[in-house]
Amino acid sequence: MPTGSSTETSSDRDPEAVRRHPALFRAVVRRRNPRLRRTDITVTDERTVRRAVKAAALGNAMEWFDFGIYSYLAVTLGNVFFPSGNDTVRLLSSLATFAVAFLVRPLGGLFFGPLGDRVGRKRVLALTMVLMAVGTCAIGLIPSYASIGFWSPVLLICFRMLQGFSTGGEYGGAATFIAEYAPDKRRGFFGSFLEFGTLAGYIGAAGLVTVMNSALGSATMEDWGWRLPFLVAGPLGLVGLYLRLRLEDTPAFRKLEEENATAGTDGERPDVEATELKQIFTAHWQRLLLCVVLAGAYGITDYMLLSYMPTYLTDQLDYDDTHGLVILIATMALLMVVITFVGRLNDRVGRKPLLMAGMGGFALLSAPAFLLLKQGGVVAVSGGMLMLGLPLVCLLGTMSAALPALFPTSVRYGSLAIGYNISTSLFGGTTPLVMTGLIHTTGSDMAPAFYTTGAAVVGMVAVACMKETARQPLEGSPPSVSTPEEAAEIVTSQTREPRF
Repeated sequence: MPTGSSTETSSDRDPEAVRRHPALFRAVVRRRNPRLRRTDITVTDERTVRRAVKAAALGNAMEWFDFGIYSYLAVTLGNVFFPSGNDTVRLLSSLATFAVAFLVRPLGGLFFGPLGDRVGRKRVLALTMVLMAVGTCAIGLIPSYASIGFWSPVLLICFRMLQGFSTGGEYGGAATFIAEYAPDKRRGFFGSFLEFGTLAGYIGAAGLVTVMNSALGSATMEDWGWRLPFLVAGPLGLVGLYLRLRLEDTPAFRKLEEENATAGTDGERPDVEATELKQIFTAHWQRLLLCVVLAGAYGITDYMLLSYMPTYLTDQLDYDDTHGLVILIATMALLMVVITFVGRLNDRVGRKPLLMAGMGGFALLSAPAFLLLKQGGVVAVSGGMLMLGLPLVCLLGTMSAALPALFPTSVRYGSLAIGYNISTSLFGGTTPLVMTGLIHTTGSDMAPAFYTTGAAVVGMVAVACMKETARQPLEGSPPSVSTPEEAAEIVTSQTREPRF
């Protein structure tokens, strides 16, 4: 499944050589950017990059806070919106509503992604932030089934679909935003903060639900307590919107706009708008397919641990709600400590080794981890979650830098938003529902382990097919460096080093 250009040479395809030898790195930069001048190279400002990362990560944190709240309250929401005499049917109905938001995510990706390639990353990310906040707050205001009957779950589904539609433009845009702001040699480190935000959102959701469950009790939570976590999204959305509106658009997009202006095309590129979706699905279909497969394996492993695990512990192992969430919070906190180190590491050794370690870890450890979880007790459950958390952090700290680099700048937001959301819709968001259904169908509480193992094996194949992109310029963008000295060195080297 090749993703590179037909003009690549053997030196481009040997990422180890590129990483070890700065001269070779500069040669690759020159080959991809002929007649490179000092003004062509982007010199990043550390403070601006950090502000951009903060704005993108906060939006991602809010996205996963919203989705985390729903998954951690799945049992409670099932009782509120789907009264039934059968506990399994009630839980499946609640999880199906969790999954329905993912059915419209590809539509959001199709709408927001190409729009972000036309009008800019910043504007679209501000819009998705507002829509996410509105959808989440609205869920907290829906009357219960006992109050308005059939219309209660209908409204829940409608607002979940609004959440999903807006989220369709969030991850692809945020990952693109960080990737295009970060210097080439530190893209993995800065990209890891996007998933740092994911973990922060999950921890915030799990922590809030845990505190409220302990303080209010299950009866009060079903009565009115469940509403409060959803209403918190309003203030968070305003903060995220403020941070995003303070920034300029990414240097790569601004450079693309300048090139279009020079070529006589206005900022919105109407000549491209009519054909860009066709280009994504024709000229870049191999990259798109690779993105779908990578994101699919990643999504299944991610949602299995961070979204489905509390439900699994409570529903299948009769584990106490609060204890299970506390252990999960501790696991995620540990991952937050480690994740930026993983980002630095993949900048040094490459994206592929870390991604392969993560996928391979899930392939080997999923079954032993679930067997350990079944033993019960704090030590066994903590050990099982840790066995699943360590492979996951390899993916979390790497994927947000690897996926945007699959596509050229002109279609990066659109391609990533479409590919990632198709995959998340088909695989990630359905993970809790599929795993619950597999257990109910097979009668085995080890079914989630086998499902995760299969996804990881497919992910390993996808990682083997991708091209290494660490410490290299994004395709279609000029080189991005941290200091003027690095830029000067790249330009100077053109006159003293032979091209090869």
